[in-house]
Amino acid sequence: MLTSAWRKKPQKVRPAMHNNYLYILIMFAVTYAIRVVPMTLIRKPIENRFVKSFLYYVPYVTLAVMTFPAIVDASGAWWVGALALIAGAVAAWFGAGLFPVAAICCGIVFACSFLL
Repeated sequence: MLTSAWRKKPQKVRPAMHNNYLYILIMFAVTYAIRVVPMTLIRKPIENRFVKSFLYYVPYVTLAVMTFPAIVDASGAWWVGALALIAGAVAAWFGAGLFPVAAICCGIVFACSFLL
């Protein structure tokens, strides 16, 4: 049998130390590097058509990647958000402007949420 001298004593769990200034410094360095490194490495104008078209669409893709999940999750029920997304895409396909598309989507979400 083990005596009490051989047993390990339970150690206290120390709370994690958070240094907000360190986090802000890391965020600053990453953001700064993303903006400065391309300017320092690429000094000539970009002539490749593929790279130019890729860089042209990056902001739109980034906006879409952040917006579409929010559209589906914002209403609380995924199918309501998906229905509003489909209705908005159809309205935009037929030439509706930004405000009518937003109004249609909000109306659909409101009506479906009211019926639940």
